[in-house]
Amino acid sequence: MAKRKVDTENRGFQTRWESEYMFTKVAGKPVCLLCGESVAVLKEYNLRRHYETKHADKNKNMDMEQRLQKAEELKRGLKSRQALFKKAKSQGQAAVKASFILAEEIAKSARPFTEGDFIKNCMIKVCDEVCPEKRQLFLNVSLSRNTIAERVDQLSINLKEQLVKKGKDFIAYSLAVDESTDISDIAQLSIFIRGVDSNLSVTEEFLALRPMHGTTTGHDLYEEVSRCVNEMELPWEKLVGLTTDGAPAMCGHRSGLVAKIREKMQEENATGELTAYHCIIHQEALCGKALKMEHVMSIITRTVNFIRAKGLNHRQFKAFLTELETEHGHLPYHTEVRWLSQGKVLQRCFELREEICLFLDSKGKDTTQLRDEMFLCEMAFLCDITSHLNAINLQLQGRDRVISDMYSTVKAFKTKLTLWETQMRKENLSHFPSCQTMKEKLSTSAFPSTQLADKIGMLAADFRRRFADFEAQKSRLELLGNPFAVDVESSPPNLQMELIDLQCNDALRAKYAAVGAAEFARFLPGTMPQLRIQAAQTLSMFGSTYLCEQLFSLMNLNKTSHRSRLTAEHLHSILRISSAQSLTPNIDELVEKMGHHQVSPSTSNK
Repeated sequence: MAKRKVDTENRGFQTRWESEYMFTKVAGKPVCLLCGESVAVLKEYNLRRHYETKHADKNKNMDMEQRLQKAEELKRGLKSRQALFKKAKSQGQAAVKASFILAEEIAKSARPFTEGDFIKNCMIKVCDEVCPEKRQLFLNVSLSRNTIAERVDQLSINLKEQLVKKGKDFIAYSLAVDESTDISDIAQLSIFIRGVDSNLSVTEEFLALRPMHGTTTGHDLYEEVSRCVNEMELPWEKLVGLTTDGAPAMCGHRSGLVAKIREKMQEENATGELTAYHCIIHQEALCGKALKMEHVMSIITRTVNFIRAKGLNHRQFKAFLTELETEHGHLPYHTEVRWLSQGKVLQRCFELREEICLFLDSKGKDTTQLRDEMFLCEMAFLCDITSHLNAINLQLQGRDRVISDMYSTVKAFKTKLTLWETQMRKENLSHFPSCQTMKEKLSTSAFPSTQLADKIGMLAADFRRRFADFEAQKSRLELLGNPFAVDVESSPPNLQMELIDLQCNDALRAKYAAVGAAEFARFLPGTMPQLRIQAAQTLSMFGSTYLCEQLFSLMNLNKTSHRSRLTAEHLHSILRISSAQSLTPNIDELVEKMGHHQVSPSTSNK
């Protein structure tokens, strides 16, 4: 005979047992209304034995109606206690969730962890005025410094776990690496990842910030990057590209980071070739130095410093401009590190050139150089060409930039330089408004168009030299940029058949026209696997280290002279939260993991 099982007997709780044995059913189990104990097996014998053994004397003088009333009273009391417990649990979870939300906002706004106490103090004061009966709920939200620090770490770990999970689906990924120094003179290595999954969806996220307390040689950089890649469980054979700031420690042919990673990929028997790029934005800024017009910039910088360095001169100059009712009220500073500031300073100095000379004359300063016509022509030219360089710089900045689009921007600028050189030789200044202004005001000497055209030619030559590595990848980039215009015969053999099928497909051609190059890759059918892999590899590449530079700005906002003792772990957590783009912390999951944790009420009105 087979052994009987309780769950197969379909035993049901009978209503009469409530009055006879003082039991009720809670979550599928019989629970005694008198003592709160539960009985494992739902059998009348077990309930009767429990009642007669422990509670028979208590209700022996009651008739059936009294027993029914007693049972109902006990059931109401039980439900009331259950509701109170659920409410307390719900309020506790809400308090924990609120602390997570505020910790995330504190991290994103670069505020110190101690801001939590200030926020709570404000919350309590508002509560006292708006809803004083809810005061305890606000007191239950723990926002102490230690709590905020713990919450920030938990949020960061959650984001990292999400990234590790996404990384397992990457079919190609690239890294952007840059190094800078914080306020404590600690070298910080910033690493970002750009990965593409089988659906050709792009994930661009912060990977790590590694403090480097010793040397920063190529080997040191490699050790940190390698450790980071291994921690994230990323396969080396799927690494496609590496973008750096071009420093010798990064790009050295023998012992640089790029060379070390290529050696590692060979050790891992990776079939693909690592493509290394020097940040496009950095190279564009370096191209501007090919003009060799430092003599113009030095005079302007010296003039600006004379006006701005002393408070009295600056105040008098602003009052002077106000008196003359000029459009601008002051001069900005120029900082070499901030590439865009040069254009703003040049533009302002050119527009205020006459007012600046008058002010310097009143101070007894020699203005012969500032009034020289050749100098003014060169300043006008530098002002215009820097404005054009700043425009392309801004076009290249931003997140989620596709490298093929960035290459197209640079290619278009090189074409513009050729046009400008030709027009300058013909004294056609359509695209140089400041030069046009100076040409109209020249008294005797002719405008030096030939000399300035040579400057544009030098700039164009430097662009061609610096972006030669991108030119070498031209066919690969054009495959993503415009696959319908690619010459099939000159393409790799493994792509030729799929390219023909693609270029002859009118539906895909219409989709490309509708969504653009960056989004079109996702619509490549599964029957074109080689094209999809090629698109994934190109989509994964970083064109610049813009994200690293942006992270260093966030780092300097957080690690200031007032927070110089911020630990590397906490700084890392803050930056992961504040730089997250496609990932968001799963706060509900974190609260759930904390289980039945209750935040104890605060004893003081902090």
